[in-house]
Amino acid sequence: MKQTKWFAIIVLLIFIGAGCKKTPTGETMLYPVPDPIGTYAKGADVSWVSEMEAGGRKFYNNAGVEQDLFTILKAKGINAIRLRVWVNPTLGFNNTADVLTKARRARAANMRIMIDFHYSDSWADPGQQTKPVAWVGQDITALKASVYNHTTEVLTTLKNAYIIPEWVQVGNETNNGMLWEEGKASASMKNFAELVLSGYNAVKAVNPASKVIVHISNGYDNSLFRWMFDGLKNNGAKWDVIGMSMYPTAANWATRNTQCLANMTDMVTRYGSEIMICELGMPVADAAASKLFITDLMAKNKSLPNNKGLGVFYWEPQSYNGWSGYQLGAFDDTGKPTVAMDAFLP
Repeated sequence: MKQTKWFAIIVLLIFIGAGCKKTPTGETMLYPVPDPIGTYAKGADVSWVSEMEAGGRKFYNNAGVEQDLFTILKAKGINAIRLRVWVNPTLGFNNTADVLTKARRARAANMRIMIDFHYSDSWADPGQQTKPVAWVGQDITALKASVYNHTTEVLTTLKNAYIIPEWVQVGNETNNGMLWEEGKASASMKNFAELVLSGYNAVKAVNPASKVIVHISNGYDNSLFRWMFDGLKNNGAKWDVIGMSMYPTAANWATRNTQCLANMTDMVTRYGSEIMICELGMPVADAAASKLFITDLMAKNKSLPNNKGLGVFYWEPQSYNGWSGYQLGAFDDTGKPTVAMDAFLP
């Protein structure tokens, strides 16, 4: 009887120990293991969450009970979180420390993580790819080193906290490159390709298993994607995943999704790449149409040959009641999920 008792105790200690990790400061953490790598990603970019909470915003489940945002999203089927990184933002939000805090929350909620490097102090998108203030005046050689060093530093900080992103974006919506003017693709695809390669090499140096994404918007625009990825390939860039954004309207989502499927299929055939919808959204007032749009786009992404469709991420679904002027969230004005979020349910 004593042997049986002690055997049970030993098994219990082994089980508990398997979920424990020591941080570099000696802190012991107990947390669950996320879904296996490769599980279809039903994700959300919630990079605004710390800023919203600092501004007094609270979040509620559909029953009206206040809960942590990550708990609410998990209950809706979200299994992955995307977080943007800015180099030296004025208010501090989205800097390395803020990203680490949010990544820890995602991990504690049993979610996988995508890191989205903007290589800017603020927003980077098709209309603006502004260099960080600290990088102004650098030539292309210095910029490549800055991209490498910044990527390495952020990912190493996360790794030291036992956080290994499954995916890492090298640039955000880089329709015409990044770090303008030196990295503008229409002026020098070679420069942009070298910047992408620098980021790729940094990711692989820290976390070889992390998949590197090159992300551009308008996932329905095949000519744009062919121009960009032909140019990158011909200039020696490397990537694992092609990332897309999709922001249709209630009137055109079905057409856009059909065009996106054709583009995704072409990208798989042309480059052998996996495909991720890194951002999607629709006006919050069109929640019912948004649910149909998301459900259909996920089905189309999953239908790609050889399981090349990796998942979809809603961009800032928790933004509500006109937060920062944004009207494409998926929470209503009282801070509760709309029916659009039901698209992610099992």
